Amino acid sequence: MKKHLLKIVLLSLMTFTYYSCVQEPTNPDDNPITEGKKVLLVLNEGLFNMNNSTITYFNYDDSTAVTDYFAEKNSRGLGDTGNDMKLHGGKIYIAVTTSSLVEIMDAKTGVSLRQIPMFDDTKPRQPRYVCCYKDKAFVSCFDGNVAVIDTLTLQVEQYIKVGANPDGLVAVNDYLFVANSGGLNHPKYDSTVSVINLQNYQEVKKITVAINPYIIVPDKYGDLYVVTRGNYGNIPYQLHIINSATLERTHTFSDISILNMCINDDNDIAYAYSYDFNTGKGNVITFNVRTERLVSNNFISDNTKIKTLYGIAIDKETGDVYISDANDFTNTGFVYCFDKDGKQKFNFPAGLNPSKMVFMKN
Repeated sequence: MKKHLLKIVLLSLMTFTYYSCVQEPTNPDDNPITEGKKVLLVLNEGLFNMNNSTITYFNYDDSTAVTDYFAEKNSRGLGDTGNDMKLHGGKIYIAVTTSSLVEIMDAKTGVSLRQIPMFDDTKPRQPRYVCCYKDKAFVSCFDGNVAVIDTLTLQVEQYIKVGANPDGLVAVNDYLFVANSGGLNHPKYDSTVSVINLQNYQEVKKITVAINPYIIVPDKYGDLYVVTRGNYGNIPYQLHIINSATLERTHTFSDISILNMCINDDNDIAYAYSYDFNTGKGNVITFNVRTERLVSNNFISDNTKIKTLYGIAIDKETGDVYISDANDFTNTGFVYCFDKDGKQKFNFPAGLNPSKMVFMKN
């Protein structure tokens, strides 16, 4: 009964806090620091309403992990429900949903540069995801807007109206694509991706995919992979492709159903996982983004057991795949590193509900 209650609470939490052929485009979010020792930062969401989000600092030199790096550097906590973290221009932008703020810290020192409260008068906007492009950071907010932050002044310049409860977003070819989840309107989810012209910040169209759009991942061929999460019941997760040039949905996979993914541009392989929060079952698959065909239904090849698949990322320097494990959601999670063949290289403990990862030199 307790486990069932926990799943209901967690699904409610995810509903509340949730929710890339033309050669060329690269992920505009990437702006790595290339000098110094290599480190990995892991954003740990913490528990909803417990104000205990943290950042784990993993040092490759000695394989040590500082479990509360932000607090150590700033003598205060990060806030409640850190949902997304991006590196851009020597700064790290963190969307802290339940605290309704964006934390911006210096990537090299870990010291906070600015904390931006995000409220509409007294109503929390609930920032969700961050996408950085040129000199702007765009932040989706569950109140139906995208905040535009100048990366020099660190001030919010304006808000762009999009669909209901926007989640993942990506900028390609001077367009911003925003997944409108409608996650707070269950069972009346949104089913669209807003396209914003970044020359004038006007919405030019909404592209219909399926209910509950979640994340958008670009590949190097100009395709945008959109994950929709269905209704957590009889409508399953789905994966769709939007052509970033024609601004049209071009494909919906019939044999690939996933919740989260990342892409290695060097080998054209996408690593993706599905996880059923009702049954606790999940698996990691691979597919080729050039051929659009499934490669493997079981990426992990050495029988490493991951209890709760919760995050996935590529180290572009090595091609290693990192997968986070939320464990039982209430105890310390872990991060596992796998080689391209799915064999575990190492793992380390992180914080509560580790999700997003940033690789950099420090």
